[in-house]
Amino acid sequence: MLFICYPKCSTCKKAQAYLDSKKIKYDYRDIKLDNPTVAELTEWIARSGLDTRKFFNTSGMQYRALELKDKLPNMTGEEMINLLATDGMLVKRPLLITEDKVLVGFKQSDYDKIS
Repeated sequence: MLFICYPKCSTCKKAQAYLDSKKIKYDYRDIKLDNPTVAELTEWIARSGLDTRKFFNTSGMQYRALELKDKLPNMTGEEMINLLATDGMLVKRPLLITEDKVLVGFKQSDYDKIS
């Protein structure tokens, strides 16, 4: 299982603490240092069953600076994925990638299902 987060993010810290409390083993990846690639994002979005827009960190400074609220509705899925791959801070986090699931953000009830 792969846990992708930003170390300074409080939601990521909560998710990591949850995984650690349940003694769930995972590989850790700092999204700012090792941004997801186009290929990874394409696969994860398809596996998640979520709309590509759900992978955007809508509360981030970068999202606001790029005025993505107004731009995303006019972008194709491919354009959105290419944009996400340019900067890990645009990606909603944490991401938890398991063999059969891709979880975006931290919702304890979803994490309960994998523990």
